[in-house]
Amino acid sequence: MVHRPRATLSRVMDDLGSTLLEVVAGRVDPATGVGGVVFHDPLDPPDLAERALVLGVGLAGAEEIASVIREIGKADAAGLVVRVPVETSRAVRDAVRDTGVVLFGLTRGASWAQVATLLRSLLAVDDLGGGDDGETLAGAAAGDLFALAGAVSELLGGPVTIEDLNSRVLAFSADQGRADEPRKETVLGRQVPERYTRELERRGVFRALYGSDQPVYVTGLAGVDLPRVAVRIRAGDEVLGSIWAAVTGPLSREREQAFIDSAKLVALHILRQRAGADVERRLRAELVATLLEGGPSATEAAGRLGLAAGSSCVLALTVREHGDASRLEAELQRIRGAFALHLAAVHPRSAAALVGGVVYGVIPLAANDAAADRRAVAVAREFLGRIRDHDAVVIGIGRIAQDASELPRSRADADRALRVLRHGQVPSQVARSEDVWAASILLELGDLLAAERQEPSGPVARLAAYDVRHRGVLVETLRAWLDAFGDVRRAAAALHVHPNTFRYRLRRIGEVGGIDLEDPEARFAAMLELRLSPRTQRYREPSWFSV
Repeated sequence: MVHRPRATLSRVMDDLGSTLLEVVAGRVDPATGVGGVVFHDPLDPPDLAERALVLGVGLAGAEEIASVIREIGKADAAGLVVRVPVETSRAVRDAVRDTGVVLFGLTRGASWAQVATLLRSLLAVDDLGGGDDGETLAGAAAGDLFALAGAVSELLGGPVTIEDLNSRVLAFSADQGRADEPRKETVLGRQVPERYTRELERRGVFRALYGSDQPVYVTGLAGVDLPRVAVRIRAGDEVLGSIWAAVTGPLSREREQAFIDSAKLVALHILRQRAGADVERRLRAELVATLLEGGPSATEAAGRLGLAAGSSCVLALTVREHGDASRLEAELQRIRGAFALHLAAVHPRSAAALVGGVVYGVIPLAANDAAADRRAVAVAREFLGRIRDHDAVVIGIGRIAQDASELPRSRADADRALRVLRHGQVPSQVARSEDVWAASILLELGDLLAAERQEPSGPVARLAAYDVRHRGVLVETLRAWLDAFGDVRRAAAALHVHPNTFRYRLRRIGEVGGIDLEDPEARFAAMLELRLSPRTQRYREPSWFSV
């Protein structure tokens, strides 16, 4: 059987045309591919992937629409989507004719986020369905749930949705225009409204549905015009979800059996899609790891990720508290998915993967200047603002790389910044490498001392040993004085002692530690020695004190 077209404007209209989109101007060429979905931003124009479908949020006037069509037409965009009603002047029609960009109208009631999710789900079939190798299941490309939903709809004569165990819509048939308003609301939101799931639970529908392979016929739902018939999707002992059809009455015995058989095929497709997603995720992680490691294979990896040309930078993300290793892995996988989606919305050629306990993101940037640096920081902060339980998440940002060959250095910078953030050396959750350069150097110097098993042996070590023997506070006094830039009154107030008492302690610091506080080099050495050890650390008393 010939494969159903994928990742084309024709495919988009087949699946969404009766529900969400209509052609306002231009002609949909069945051979026109779609290379990605991006939002139009007049203040920060995105880099468009080849044959991109552009979502024109807020575009209304004919002159503005015509201008955007010509602008994206220069980047070889496939289409522009604007909210209906659309003002189609001669300028708009001329722009469509000259550029070949198709103008689509988006129905009222559908949010732009919903549309973006639906479109990206359709385009993702290319990656997960094995379109190049010709693998099919029952005539539909493996993993293509939308194609299968359409086939089941033809068998039953009613609009179909395929849903997971949480009543989220995984796919739907293209004939939802024949359904009632609750079904249209479900498709637009990609989720069965909570008021219906509560009623289904109260009536025991889910218990009956998931307890048997036989279809369940449902009538009398409040506000629902058409009856529903549903069957569970099961693979072995695992229930994967269900298929729901809006029908005019009970199914005949033949259609009921066809419905049961369809559920078995859908189970195979879901398993294939799950496997494809796992393979895709592992492959992408390997490509990102290869790119960030550098070497002979990095150029090929950059090409496959679409990051071979132009400047970009690396963002490194993890959580401060590790806790249980398995929970950490699950949490990082959740964050990786959200981070990848966030970066994809910012730039279609971005990449994200979990590598060695760190989620790395590579994001193309328009230029290597202060504006690009600020853009990377803004992307990181926007992500933290959108995820739940983000207080423990930290993001390090590397320097801007001119091309893919410089990304390993950007990754090293991001790792250094991330380490400073994880150790709580700075109060922020986002930092560029240059912002925490000194703190990262101190951490690396501390690593060197630990590796060589060097113990403190300068003036601060002598003061610490004295404090241990005499229950003193000379180290604390020195730190307060240095932090106050030599202001005795301010330092004394910080320790809640009289300034004369503080001055006496300073004299004792000079006597015990052998440090000249008037010497700037001695002060710097003391500050360095203090910074190389945690504030709560007690220096170990030298062995000769225990004699």
